[in-house]
Amino acid sequence: VITAAGNNGPGLSTIGSPGINPNTITVGATYNNITSSLVSTFEVNEEQFQVLPMVGTKALEKPITGKIQFGKYGREYDLINGTWTNSILLVERGSDKEDEIVYFSDKEANAAKVGAKAVIVYNKEPGIFFGELIHEFSGPDYQPTIPAISMSKEEGMKLRTMLNNNTEGVLNVFYNPDFVAHFSSRGPVSPFYIKPDLVAPGAFVNTTLSEGAYNFTSGTSFAAPHVAGSAALLMQKNADLTPSDIKSILITTADPVSDAYGNKFPFEIGGTGRINVTKAFNADLVVSPTQLIFFMSPNSQSQSKVLNLKNLEGGLENLKVRFDEINQIDFSYELKNQDLSITAKNNGEEFGQFSNKVIIEHSGMEYVIPLVTHVSEGSIMINETNGKINFNVTEPEDWTYAKISITNKQTGKFD
Repeated sequence: VITAAGNNGPGLSTIGSPGINPNTITVGATYNNITSSLVSTFEVNEEQFQVLPMVGTKALEKPITGKIQFGKYGREYDLINGTWTNSILLVERGSDKEDEIVYFSDKEANAAKVGAKAVIVYNKEPGIFFGELIHEFSGPDYQPTIPAISMSKEEGMKLRTMLNNNTEGVLNVFYNPDFVAHFSSRGPVSPFYIKPDLVAPGAFVNTTLSEGAYNFTSGTSFAAPHVAGSAALLMQKNADLTPSDIKSILITTADPVSDAYGNKFPFEIGGTGRINVTKAFNADLVVSPTQLIFFMSPNSQSQSKVLNLKNLEGGLENLKVRFDEINQIDFSYELKNQDLSITAKNNGEEFGQFSNKVIIEHSGMEYVIPLVTHVSEGSIMINETNGKINFNVTEPEDWTYAKISITNKQTGKFD
């Protein structure tokens, strides 16, 4: 079963049912590989702010650098006094007057009229928004001339406190089809498995309407059909593939996705990456499971888990294995027949979650399996009295789950 992750992003832990089911293929949304796939970046003193380009904004040939100035609500009379030439204008969404409507197109036009290089509109309510410059009230002759981007209320207020005579920002707007859409729901949903599984085009998808019409539509509901169609292609090629085989092939052959700054999206945002139908169709290796989760503590500094490898055509000769990231978790492997044993060892003192990948290369194809290691400072006190065992989780105080194993020392029975 292939299901949409949901459209409740960009906050974490926003995937709901049925996407939280560990057995489904849960699909998040990326921008499409067409000219509407614009992303933007904004930095002040090397600090990165999350921004979104408004519909109608065009890509820049090179980044814009300018002094940031606050222009209230971006109305004409807000900008009468002051020098705004070559500035990056920061304004608030909407108006402070009841029933007054100030469109994003008005703010952009007013900013351009006074010589600003760009306009940033921050939200009146918590969270970021997706704005449009071109609309039914902007007029037939209106054309945006400077970039207009949106920002959350929280970051907008933070930026206002940073403004002084020397505060400069660097703004860029460019194409990046692999950027995960802001609305795409994120994980994590459980410490025991990763969601979403992968992402697919789900923004500005040219799809069907009733009565034979077409329309550009966005949502993870339009990303999931890309994966369903890919699964159908795999089934058409090889009717013997099981659902778990198809899930493995689609997930392990996805391409990594990066944010606007070139940083790879974490698993809880982009899964293993953007679906690559060509690679999936040509794949001949099935890896099970499609992810490995390790759990460690000061009393348990290493753990081993097994990946089963099944070749659809031929053997497993000339197989290569490597690990992607470098952090305090060291990985090693051992291959015996069709079992690839992965051992994780904690060589640091930090607690938390650490992400890595194992890349298996076979017959010119790379297969990527996420590795997530939870290092907990967990401490469990155990008291045995007259055949009864009492447990107390003493560290950390804020804990969400515990797994307790009991062995009968007389019979060896394990629970």
